[in-house]
Amino acid sequence: MFSALGRFAYRGRVWVLLATGAFVVFAAVWGTGLFGAVIDGGFEDPAAESTRAAEAIQENLGHDGVDVVAVYRSDEIQVDNPTFAREVQRVVDDLPDEYVASATSYLDEGLGDIERGVLISEDRHAVYVPITLEGEDKAERMDSFHAIADDLDAGPLDTHLGGPVPIESELSEQAEADVVRAELISLPLLLLLLVVIFGGVVAALMPLAVGGLAIMGSLTLLRGLTYVTDVSVFAVNIATILGLGLAIDYGLFMVSRFREETHRTGDAAAAVPATLATAGRTVAFSGVTVMIAFAGLLFFPQPILRSIGLGGIAVVLFDLIAALVVLPALLAVIGRRVDALRLPSLGDEGWLLGYLVGRVRRRLRPGDSVVTAERGVAARTGRWSRLAHSVMRRPVLYLVAVGAVLVAFASALGSYQVGSTDQRYLPDSSDSRIATEMLREDFPAGGVGQIDVVVTGPVAEEDLAGFADDLGALEGAEGGQVVRAEGETAHLTVAYEGEIDDESTTDLVREVRAADTPPDADEVLVGGAAAQQLDSVEAILAAMPWTLLFVALSTLVLLFLAFGSVVLPVKAIVMGFLSLGASLGVVVWGFQEGHLAGVLGFDVVGTMDPTYLVLIIIVAFGLAMDYELFLLSRVREEYLITGDNTHSVAVGLQRTGQIITSAALLLVVVLAAMGSSDLLFLKIMGIGLALAVVVDATLVRALLVPATMRLLGGLNWWLPRPLRWLHDRIGISESEEAPEPRRAQEAEPVRAG
Repeated sequence: MFSALGRFAYRGRVWVLLATGAFVVFAAVWGTGLFGAVIDGGFEDPAAESTRAAEAIQENLGHDGVDVVAVYRSDEIQVDNPTFAREVQRVVDDLPDEYVASATSYLDEGLGDIERGVLISEDRHAVYVPITLEGEDKAERMDSFHAIADDLDAGPLDTHLGGPVPIESELSEQAEADVVRAELISLPLLLLLLVVIFGGVVAALMPLAVGGLAIMGSLTLLRGLTYVTDVSVFAVNIATILGLGLAIDYGLFMVSRFREETHRTGDAAAAVPATLATAGRTVAFSGVTVMIAFAGLLFFPQPILRSIGLGGIAVVLFDLIAALVVLPALLAVIGRRVDALRLPSLGDEGWLLGYLVGRVRRRLRPGDSVVTAERGVAARTGRWSRLAHSVMRRPVLYLVAVGAVLVAFASALGSYQVGSTDQRYLPDSSDSRIATEMLREDFPAGGVGQIDVVVTGPVAEEDLAGFADDLGALEGAEGGQVVRAEGETAHLTVAYEGEIDDESTTDLVREVRAADTPPDADEVLVGGAAAQQLDSVEAILAAMPWTLLFVALSTLVLLFLAFGSVVLPVKAIVMGFLSLGASLGVVVWGFQEGHLAGVLGFDVVGTMDPTYLVLIIIVAFGLAMDYELFLLSRVREEYLITGDNTHSVAVGLQRTGQIITSAALLLVVVLAAMGSSDLLFLKIMGIGLALAVVVDATLVRALLVPATMRLLGGLNWWLPRPLRWLHDRIGISESEEAPEPRRAQEAEPVRAG
């Protein structure tokens, strides 16, 4: 199948490249309009009680929550100064009714002393104006905010805009800008590294071309998805940067194998199908494993996770098209010129291998295979092969030592504290974070939040008041009140102090939900930001086991089809989760506990939003299986030729160690560039995934895999007879371009020297 695809790409190379050029033009015109079609936020569970409470308020009473808090401050004059008062009044009076439902100023007539005092800072140098925006939903209110944001500036007064809508807007805008910056930073570095890896400019440009095409294709596919479902701006940011990294990795594997096949066959017409039959097959399986991982996100109800899942699937699908169709067509046109513009030797081991092979050729007995000799020399002289043999001489020692290190890393997960994404994830210079911190520090009631309670049914007025008093008397509550009541719907609030993810706040939400309902109430719904945070965490915890089960079982089936073994897939899954646990432990240790704060430059929050840990789990697991496939495919290819497990592991690691390390380095560059963001959640994602790649490509791939495969021996390739029958019929094996198997004794390495 893959060799046929290679022949198609070779014969139709001109048409493929012309179609690609037309697509790039279309993507540049239409696909780049994606950013105007995405949504902000998406962290809430649409079916949760807190969401239903917000919908009940919107539908029955109308939205009246505070969306924007405009803070005005002057260090020189106080709030009763005529200039200060005039500027604030001018801003409030000029707000258009089209976008603003209400705005309350300390200058409004009819305010009581307490209500007025709440709006004035304790040093009387600042005030805040709470604003409710027009709009039926979050998207419309976000549009209203963008329409008035510039109008809220109060001239000579320092102006800072806080509240849920400005915070969400700033998170989205900063994320978009930081991802673009990450791509601009990473692309030149990637080109430099690819030139060093390949030792030539032309070969280095090939994976980069795939990466650039992947970005354009990602934007176009995601733009198409916006017509079917909501796509979060955060999904665009994460999916496109990962799509770039994976596309370059796939391009690296394909170009490396094409160069090898070109040197072997001397003919691009033969090299392209052979490349697709070997590296192309592996890339295809790798892409499917990553898509399976992204599909696991569809089990979660939160729009941000679902849209990242859909976006990730779409992006990886385009990466595969670019790597398996467009790149082979480009290589078919370039042919042997892929080695053009080579750099002087950088001191790799190629000259030594050539010298040893030359000596072997002179010592061959009649009938001996040169290819066999070259394989034997490679298996015994390469640094990766030497590492593999060193590990396989002491497999138990390496297994215990590396396993202990990974478990030690993972132990930090025991201190994990659930948190929420808010202004604390913004840089300390951001406007909305400054406004929020000023409210908490300078105003009498600035640190008070509220839980919304919606009561439906024919409840008497005195019973509603009594219910509000009971809720206000709960431990951790700062009072309760009936805000509005129309018809058979009433809106109550319960005040609290602290962050929405504080343990005391979470306990209060649970107590409010457990409280006895008032007489004649049909339903009581508890909402607000703190309740939304609790509901989101519980939804993640409920979906996580099903996600892991789906990803693990689907990956097991795919690896079974790829390798014809039941042991190797199980080993891969176990090692994947062990590597994942170690990486997550380092993330918790570094970000939640703050040990990396000084190095990476962020303020410690003390908690961590589980959304990002879910994303790291899913993406890192997909990447772990990605590298597992590349290594084991080469090991299996050699095993089919020799039948020697130990020899095959050494040759497999020798032939893939350098390229997997190079691929990991390239991906780490992309992820580290994302981790350079000023946003804490992008920093967590970028650095967290980079750590996962480093752990997997070093401790797991280079040490654990050879150790376990040596201990398992022939069991690596064990397959019960019924499953062997099944694999013979539905398994996907190498095509006719793959090397022919031969007896193990024929592949005995030839000694050099």
